[in-house]
Amino acid sequence: MKKIFLTGLVAFIGGAVISGLLLFYSMDSMMMLEDESGLGFEDTVELFRKNVERAGWTILETHDMREILASHGHAVRPVKIFELCSSKYSAEILSLSDERIVSPLMPCRVAVYEKDDGKTYISRMNSLLMARPFGGDISRVMSVAGAETEDIILDSLR
Repeated sequence: MKKIFLTGLVAFIGGAVISGLLLFYSMDSMMMLEDESGLGFEDTVELFRKNVERAGWTILETHDMREILASHGHAVRPVKIFELCSSKYSAEILSLSDERIVSPLMPCRVAVYEKDDGKTYISRMNSLLMARPFGGDISRVMSVAGAETEDIILDSLR
């Protein structure tokens, strides 16, 4: 009986360790999403901008990382990081006192970049996954905003 218990305990602990390691090493692919665009870099950027506007969102800032880094003597492939905002969702979160804790996640950031394979990609934080642990108003608002952002991005991939 003791041998069966010890075998079961070792199997349980081993399974927990393996599950933990798998989760740890797959977190980056769960937390960040990346999709390949069917268009070139400039066309993807242009279509993305149009889709953001069409959805009623605003691009607060665009960071041209290639240009910024070039001014410091570094050469990288094209990368533009967009700061997106929906005033409706931002106001809903920021009008609540305790929910302001998520303000460092605002505005939503989306990157369009080119990789060494010459293809263009769009990446962003997995807002739907990140929203779950917060619960309440934060989870609800982040989930809806995340779903809208995903629609904007999917419409920009062609």
